Amino acid sequence: MEPPAFHPPSCDEAVISTNDDASYCKRSAVKLGYWKDDFLGYFVRSPERKAPEINRGYFARVKGIEMCIEKFFKKTGDKCQIINLGCGFDTLYWRLREMGHMITNFVELDFPTVTARKCYQIKRNKILLEKIHVEDGEVRLSPTDLHSSNYHIVGVDLRNIDEVALKLQQSEIDFTVPTIFLAECVLVYIESQNCHNLLKWFGSNFKSAVFVNYEQVNMNDRFGEVMLNNLRQRGCSLAGVESCISLDTQISRFLNCSWHGARAWDMVQIYNSIPAPERSRVERIEMLDEAELLTQLFQHYCISVAWIGELFQDIEITVEKRLSSLNID
Repeated sequence: MEPPAFHPPSCDEAVISTNDDASYCKRSAVKLGYWKDDFLGYFVRSPERKAPEINRGYFARVKGIEMCIEKFFKKTGDKCQIINLGCGFDTLYWRLREMGHMITNFVELDFPTVTARKCYQIKRNKILLEKIHVEDGEVRLSPTDLHSSNYHIVGVDLRNIDEVALKLQQSEIDFTVPTIFLAECVLVYIESQNCHNLLKWFGSNFKSAVFVNYEQVNMNDRFGEVMLNNLRQRGCSLAGVESCISLDTQISRFLNCSWHGARAWDMVQIYNSIPAPERSRVERIEMLDEAELLTQLFQHYCISVAWIGELFQDIEITVEKRLSSLNID
């Protein structure tokens, strides 16, 4: 039996396919030992081996987001919510549960085409189901949505605010609980006005929140133009690319939507903030043929962090003495 088929507008199909691309790249890096993820294999079959620059780039991406989450947990403990926008086949919920975290609520949103596939895999894998099942709790499934006591995945178009609001209500979101939003190459695919409306709505409704956003930056130079052309050839027109011109435009995107503050770092800075022993470990996994190419890639991706309220205004990316605690060491 196959998961139900959904047919999105053709303009969205190329964006939806980027989930498979990212998942295969992460799986390639995991298989080589860049970080540990015992759950990704349930969603992604063994891929072909990716280039060393790609593997190390995805390590930096996952590690950078993880460092932000760790800082968030230092502030809140498990009494918090995580909302994963454009979640794809991300396995963060299961990795957190494996570590013993039982956060207040974890909600994943993506196109119904993607959530249908993810729900299908969760339903047919006992290990995945066991992690989301809480004693005396009920797991409710539809073709595109799944709801349990503290984990929800819902199919939604992020450009439709009313639909987003309804899906969050169905997922029992509490607007007063400290919340972290995660987005990996999601906002860049949303038209500027729709993105503005979404971020404005989040900023207006949540009392204490932080938004961690990973995506392209410095897209107005030659290297950026080549990246854009490659994506356009695949049918991905980056509707929100004007916010990816610089770190300043990344920050302005949030400030213009009434978020209280924001910071941004390119992936060169993020990678250099990873503890030296961990960087040395991953650099021994594969030799780079073109170190300059990795540097160029790092210069064209970034992580930005925005916040609502005072709890998260001092979040900074700095070198941590201790190693990772989310199984990436």
